[in-house]
Amino acid sequence: MQGILYEEPSIWLFLLVTVIMGGWAAWMTGRAIAITWRPFWNLLLYLLILAAFVRFIHFALFRGTLISVHFYAIDAIVLLIIGSLGYQYYRARLMTSQYRWLYERTGPFSWRERTPHPNG
Repeated sequence: MQGILYEEPSIWLFLLVTVIMGGWAAWMTGRAIAITWRPFWNLLLYLLILAAFVRFIHFALFRGTLISVHFYAIDAIVLLIIGSLGYQYYRARLMTSQYRWLYERTGPFSWRERTPHPNG
């Protein structure tokens, strides 16, 4: 896996910087975009910028390659997945809490229209 997903000598550095630190920032970015009712494409833009910062952390702290399309893409994909999950989670939460008479939650990332009760 080394050389494909990460370039550091240990997978733990990749997990720490990209998945834990970058993933937390991506989740919070998804949350911020969702609770301010901004469109999904805003999230994509912010996460691509965040991926550049994560790439810089790898470079500055662990002597990783700064300008690497391959590793930037890996970081961006991981952050896009985590950020999209955060966005969808909070969007479902908002839809079902602010419009509870219209929608009901069907899972942590989804909602559906409420079915009218037969008695009114």
